[in-house]
Amino acid sequence: MWNFTKTTILMAAMMGLCMGVAYLIGGTQWLLPALMLGGVFNFIAFFFSDKLALASMRAKEVTRADDPALYNLVERLAQRGGLPMPRVYISAMAAPNAFATGRNPRKGVVCVTAGLRQLLNEEELAGVISHELGHIKHRDILLSTVAAIMAAAITYLAHIAFFMGGRRDGHGNPLAALAMMILAPLAAMLIQMAISRSREYSADEYGATLCGKPRALANALAKLQQASSRVPLPVSPAQSNMFIVHPLSAEGASGLFMTHPPIKKRIDRLLGMERELSQLGQLRPREGYSRE
Repeated sequence: MWNFTKTTILMAAMMGLCMGVAYLIGGTQWLLPALMLGGVFNFIAFFFSDKLALASMRAKEVTRADDPALYNLVERLAQRGGLPMPRVYISAMAAPNAFATGRNPRKGVVCVTAGLRQLLNEEELAGVISHELGHIKHRDILLSTVAAIMAAAITYLAHIAFFMGGRRDGHGNPLAALAMMILAPLAAMLIQMAISRSREYSADEYGATLCGKPRALANALAKLQQASSRVPLPVSPAQSNMFIVHPLSAEGASGLFMTHPPIKKRIDRLLGMERELSQLGQLRPREGYSRE
């Protein structure tokens, strides 16, 4: 199944869950308010998520004069991918990581930390930048933001259902209301994380194709995982899905509860692409999304 199709199904499931909780609270009369609630949250996220992400990382925009090597690399890869030049930011954080943000390709932003600049060589940095440009090209930032906001709306509606006893008239089953308060947010979180993992695979494949060196991106992921386990980023768990590798320790977590696919699996897929490259002489161009 194509990752794009899978993501569409997951987003539909998220919306269906939100509407289902609203219906259980108050029947058909609550469907429109639930849609309006989700719309308001998504509108706010659409216009302000990039500013909030950059502010949380205390990132500063850089120009060609500030960091010509980084700026020129981003520019070259963006041109190769047919993308508008994104704004380039650097965070002074020592933890090595990177992320992309922006509500559409024309508003795209690529941000790397000072720790990442020190850790990676030029080929590995190109792989990471290419990965982030994949997120921008396929509007993954907007998709992930909408998924996060929908999850928050479902959690909010589930709490309303609990305090109303599971029904609009307040005479529902308290145990059913309690189950809804627990299970609905859990289901929303699992869907949100599944969307995030799917988009990481697609960005890996696009990034490897764009930079032309899958092994360079694989090496970067290995270095970032090892370094991040020693120097985690001080960010909210709600922001962890935006980074190229999980910024917090996720050891022992079940795959269902991870915002990122296992690094080993990502590396294996990239090395498989490299074998294909060596056999064909070049990577097949892939504008769409990868197969699971």
